[in-house]
Amino acid sequence: MLRGSTSIRIELLEASTVIRNWNSRVRQTLQVGGLLLGGWIAGGFSCMSQERWLKADEGMWLFNRVPKAHLKQVYGFEATDAWLEHLMKSSVRFNSGGSASFVSSDGLVLTNHHVASDTLYKLSTAEHNYNEDGFLAKSLADEIPAPDLELNQLVAIEEVTAEVNQAVDSSLSPAEAAKARQAKMAEIEKKSLEATGLRSDVVTLYGGGQYHLYRYKKYTDVRLVWAPEAGAAFFGGDADNFEYPRYCLDVTLFRVYEDGKPAKIEHFLKMNPEGAKEGELVFVSGNPGRTRRIYTADAMRYQRDHRLPDTLNLLRRKEVLLQQYGFGGPEQKRRSKDDLFGIQNSRKAYTGMLEGLQDPAFLKEREAYEAQLIAKLEADPKLAPLASAFEEITKVQQRRLALKGQSASVRSSLYGIAQNLVLMAAEDAKSSTERLREFRDSNRESMLQGLYSPAPIYPDLEKVMLADELARMVEDRGGDDPLVATLLDGKSPRARASELVDGTKLIDVAARKELASGGVAAIGRSTDPMVRLAAAMETEYRRLQKISDELDEIERQAYAKITQAKFAVEGDSVYPDATFTLRLAFGPVKGYALDGQTIPSHTTMAGAFEHEASHESTDPWVLPESWKKAKDKMKGQTPYNFVSTADIIGGNSGSPVVDRQGNMVGIIFDGNIQSLTADYYYSDTVGRSVSVHIAAVLEALRSIYGAPSLADQLGR
Repeated sequence: MLRGSTSIRIELLEASTVIRNWNSRVRQTLQVGGLLLGGWIAGGFSCMSQERWLKADEGMWLFNRVPKAHLKQVYGFEATDAWLEHLMKSSVRFNSGGSASFVSSDGLVLTNHHVASDTLYKLSTAEHNYNEDGFLAKSLADEIPAPDLELNQLVAIEEVTAEVNQAVDSSLSPAEAAKARQAKMAEIEKKSLEATGLRSDVVTLYGGGQYHLYRYKKYTDVRLVWAPEAGAAFFGGDADNFEYPRYCLDVTLFRVYEDGKPAKIEHFLKMNPEGAKEGELVFVSGNPGRTRRIYTADAMRYQRDHRLPDTLNLLRRKEVLLQQYGFGGPEQKRRSKDDLFGIQNSRKAYTGMLEGLQDPAFLKEREAYEAQLIAKLEADPKLAPLASAFEEITKVQQRRLALKGQSASVRSSLYGIAQNLVLMAAEDAKSSTERLREFRDSNRESMLQGLYSPAPIYPDLEKVMLADELARMVEDRGGDDPLVATLLDGKSPRARASELVDGTKLIDVAARKELASGGVAAIGRSTDPMVRLAAAMETEYRRLQKISDELDEIERQAYAKITQAKFAVEGDSVYPDATFTLRLAFGPVKGYALDGQTIPSHTTMAGAFEHEASHESTDPWVLPESWKKAKDKMKGQTPYNFVSTADIIGGNSGSPVVDRQGNMVGIIFDGNIQSLTADYYYSDTVGRSVSVHIAAVLEALRSIYGAPSLADQLGR
């Protein structure tokens, strides 16, 4: 399962596959060494040359920079502005991570079950487990409000590169430049918000070569309509995850409301259950998280030798922790299952990424490409100064390595709330342009929605997670470290975690609001132990944040030089790295050959029963009872899952797949194991994106879940 998620801490948790619910609940950036893993470079671009790119359908393209000539030349398809606008405005982004689309005029939104699972778990109780057992609203009155979902519909893009760059003088130090750049971006966002009322985000593209202002319409009244059982959505479990063939109904329906009524939607997708045939060109409109294809060879080495191994070690640690907690009983298993799934998913994905980087041929190719580019730059006196960018990036990797082991992050829901309250109080005393990004005026509504979420927090799970985080801090920084001594307060990690969780009042949303209303003074007076812990960590957190901002700025300026170099040498028909903003990908529906076997492009609904039988109906290959009861009446040859060469990563989960007419033929939910190198490089030899066919969604609603009227609403 592909996962992607926004983050309230700094900008965005990890690029492609992420510990989504860990992040969406905790609202903190996954950190190793106190910094963003491997640093954060927004929107670089592929190091593929235009000539090489033309040999394949690589690219996560900006909607305002679609390669129309290529589509016309290779596929005879004309991507008109009207076609693009309709698809763009039919597409949706989930703040919890993932993509979706409007599929009816009255606000229905189709996404993945695993994108929706964060909400399904938040809505579930010991008596009603919507994630495992599914849900169907019989009427509008039965649709259940989600506690903290925000859906974003992109409505406009405006380039603001000149404005942002004018704020950064060449005489400024990296730290000063970072501050000036962020202030200008905050100013642009605030002016846009005040002028339009729309969520406004300045997005960094091409590693700092360009900046675009994205305006979104927000929907915050979002209600659950239908979800199948987990046994259908994630049939085959972790064993089949990132494999193919697949047999998963990984879909869920929500509805957006305005003024208490279903929203009236102008741009939505019509259905084409006959589409997505072998060889057919399809398009994917979604929000891929973060790619790192712009990275230099030395930056890739840092990823290979340090960042990815450290991440995998952390994931394995949390996986064992949550498995052990789940052994405590059925309720413990339910409470931890979504987080555990996210971690297992990420562990498997990062393993695939690391394997890709460990292939010596890849780095040799990258080095050869860089050597050729540098030679061309040095041969031109006007371009020669740009060649220094590669060495600048190398030095940043060395500085990141020197920071390894330093950490000021604690991954716990309650601690994340406390830290947000402490930081918000201090940030609110500044002008909006001087604040950390998540506390700017332009982001405030979204930040507060998460901070005041009524989603359940389980004290016993919090104690387990917090104790492990404190123990990890001891391991990273050493038991005699002064900050560690402050955190533990003379107690063991387990005893200290119990004391903190039992003593805090932050489980109560009203207590959070009361503390927030008092600002810095209230934070200073608070005796809440979790707040006091966050306050004790604030200085170190800000110190590491400052270093992170400085290193990011150095890299941003260096990659901007590389962008300038590539544009000068190769032309500007290249796509930027993914930034969890809307992109268009495309490619044919196409099977592949692997280990001497031909893998067909499609599976069927009947094939799910055959797959179950081949595994003797053992867990996780057990179809729900609803499927077994409906077996004789469903159309077994209905196409179920299919693959295409479209270029996707995590964050694309839930993306609509459309045909040439812009009609929906499927919904992205995964990539095969061979596609997991896509964070760093694309290959369509055997790498494939995996989708649920829309015909299977319609057939399941009608024949299995007894919801023909809901099926009839789709596309109308």
